[in-house]
Amino acid sequence: MAGLFGSLKTPAEKRQQFRADLESGTITRLPGAFNPLTARLIQDIGGSGGVYVSGAVLANDFGLPDIGLTTLTEVAQRSGQIARATDLPVLVDADTGFGEPMSAARTIAALEDAGLAGCHLEDQVNPKRCGHLDGKEVVDKDIMVRRISAAVNERRDPNFIICARTDAAGVNGIDDAIDRAKAYVDAGADLIFTEALYQPADFEKFRSAVDTPLLANMTEFGKTELLSAQQLEDLGYNAVIWPVSTFRVAMGATEDFLRDMHETGLQTDWLERMQHRSRLYELVRYEEYNDFDQTVFTYSKDTYRPTFES
Repeated sequence: MAGLFGSLKTPAEKRQQFRADLESGTITRLPGAFNPLTARLIQDIGGSGGVYVSGAVLANDFGLPDIGLTTLTEVAQRSGQIARATDLPVLVDADTGFGEPMSAARTIAALEDAGLAGCHLEDQVNPKRCGHLDGKEVVDKDIMVRRISAAVNERRDPNFIICARTDAAGVNGIDDAIDRAKAYVDAGADLIFTEALYQPADFEKFRSAVDTPLLANMTEFGKTELLSAQQLEDLGYNAVIWPVSTFRVAMGATEDFLRDMHETGLQTDWLERMQHRSRLYELVRYEEYNDFDQTVFTYSKDTYRPTFES
């Protein structure tokens, strides 16, 4: 588990691990985290190679729709808070890069400074919209190539993953999406995000055409048939995200609870469905903070040990 005040792993170590996992031949699982504590829970449960921060979730958490209203400052700050809470690498949705190619380059610098392991940039027209809605527009391929090139050329850590997302399959068809993906790889993209493919045959076609790591989006209630991580690995995919799942589960349960409270005014029937206080305290490491407080109160330079030492 991460240290009391930050990750035990440096951003450079997380990026190196993320790149190695993407090249390992097995699929990297990236559940979505809507806050830092969720990221810590993902690490605590195990089985995931990283954490994903969805732009849609970040916007929705502000009470906003996913139509490009959030700013680079907001995204970098929130995703940085999440990255500090876990030793796992964190991949963040950077929308269209918040502007033209120069803005995309600045986005990479801000996200590197925030401790992220990587981000994805998409080829939608700015302001964008959810990739599983109709009415999307994509920019000319050359514009996206410039976005990716600027991002790649200006990153300081070569292990910072720059993922190119193409929304062209739902606009111009899968052949155009494949053509774009190849151009984005030539521009330096490390990973390709194939948005809103419909069925396994589409994933298979993309995999056979593009010789670079691929990321699949298994979001619910969208255009894509939901596949398991194992199915995607068998199709040759290198990473999978469940961007909104934890947020939907939490909001669904909260809505049910509030409706029931409106009717009954009593939460007794919900106690078994709540996270117990003891489990919450375990995750936030209440006892360890108490221990730390005691070591500070009784401080001696001869006996004091930093919290990040085992």
